[in-house]
Amino acid sequence: MSAPLIPLFWLTALLYAAVGFGGGSTYNALLVLSGADYRLLPTIALACNIIVVSGGVWRFSRAGLLPARRLLPFLITSIPAAWIGGRVAVSELVFVGLLGLTLVLSGLRLLTLPSRAPVENADLAPPVTPTALALLIGAAIGFLAGLVGIGGGIFLAPILYLLAWGTAQQIAAACSLFILTNSLAGLVGQMSKLNDLALLSDALAYWPLWIAVLIGGQIGSWLAAGQLQALWMRRLTALLILYVALRLLWRFGALVQI
Repeated sequence: MSAPLIPLFWLTALLYAAVGFGGGSTYNALLVLSGADYRLLPTIALACNIIVVSGGVWRFSRAGLLPARRLLPFLITSIPAAWIGGRVAVSELVFVGLLGLTLVLSGLRLLTLPSRAPVENADLAPPVTPTALALLIGAAIGFLAGLVGIGGGIFLAPILYLLAWGTAQQIAAACSLFILTNSLAGLVGQMSKLNDLALLSDALAYWPLWIAVLIGGQIGSWLAAGQLQALWMRRLTALLILYVALRLLWRFGALVQI
């Protein structure tokens, strides 16, 4: 394992936790750029996701901001879809290409998320999302999340904003729970795949990164409590994502030419 990954993972966890996400896509990208075996990456990144968002889910739950029952239709399909995605084996070219595209979309969506909440008053009943639509969205995001080793919250958030699903805090809480459940399901699928390939012990050798994201995630959660303006943290995180995305797409171009 490359030693510079430790501070990079720490910083990534800090920035993502400060805006309510886990950082799975960027962890994967950093590992790709470090030259790690691409088959190990989703397992490492999903474990990091779980560590970072668990604290956020606990805090949102304690504050009574976690609308778990309303999120259930999304989770019903996303959890099994994430497991299935985690079990699917893909080539390095496909993995890097999908990850690069995911990062670009994530960075752009993070930059363009509205600065105002879609629902300002938590006491007002938000529009009801059709169950069929929620099931479809959950399945699509869950499968992609499991396949490339992300939680999917970066895609769910803009959709919930468009649906006027709740207040900014409710959407952040929902995304945290969505990331946690998808990451758990995807991790089970990825670990069973690595076990079949006799590579699981290689992924466990990256345990220092999990300590780094634990520390970074705690600091990020503290910043999210109001120590820094959320808008500036979101923009900084988006710029980090887009920079890593460009590096990754450059790597993808090199793979295509091989």
